[in-house]
Amino acid sequence: MILKYLRVFCACALLCFALNPALAQPHRMLTVNDFQGAPRVNGRGVIAYTNCTINFTYQASRNDGNYILHANVRLYMNNYKSWMDRSRITGADQLAEVLKHEQGHYTIAYLEQQEVLRAIERTRFTYNYNAEAMAIFNRIDAKYKQLNQDYDEDTEHMTNRQQQHSWDIYFAKRLQFIPQENASL
Repeated sequence: MILKYLRVFCACALLCFALNPALAQPHRMLTVNDFQGAPRVNGRGVIAYTNCTINFTYQASRNDGNYILHANVRLYMNNYKSWMDRSRITGADQLAEVLKHEQGHYTIAYLEQQEVLRAIERTRFTYNYNAEAMAIFNRIDAKYKQLNQDYDEDTEHMTNRQQQHSWDIYFAKRLQFIPQENASL
């Protein structure tokens, strides 16, 4: 589902993250156990909802008149806000389809996390680094919110199997070629 509740928590860390690697967890596959929230009734026939949060913290250090941000961008799968209406799932094949579709939403959040890490790494900030960092995050976040909307519209919330297959291929290629950011930024 659309990551409506994507929240950003921006705070300066007490210690310089240069001493600790940025924590960017690897991409993972969702399971039925990731959906612990209570199903919500809605008129669109949605069977499941995936809720992720990206937590963005950083510490700035001055370097030759510029600032470098040492960032920690964490992706959280919010199990108790994510839900699946198991009463509407009729069999193992349908469950696999639902999980595959919801995996797409998680993958979009993961791609956003990775892009934020790369953008912060490439940027040299001025004394106005707080506003500049938030502008970067907000720009990338808007891009991925739109991608989430496009995904649900194109796949008709997974019911358009041909479009779902096209998106599955898109996600596989993006994950195959994305440089993972796991080092200190």
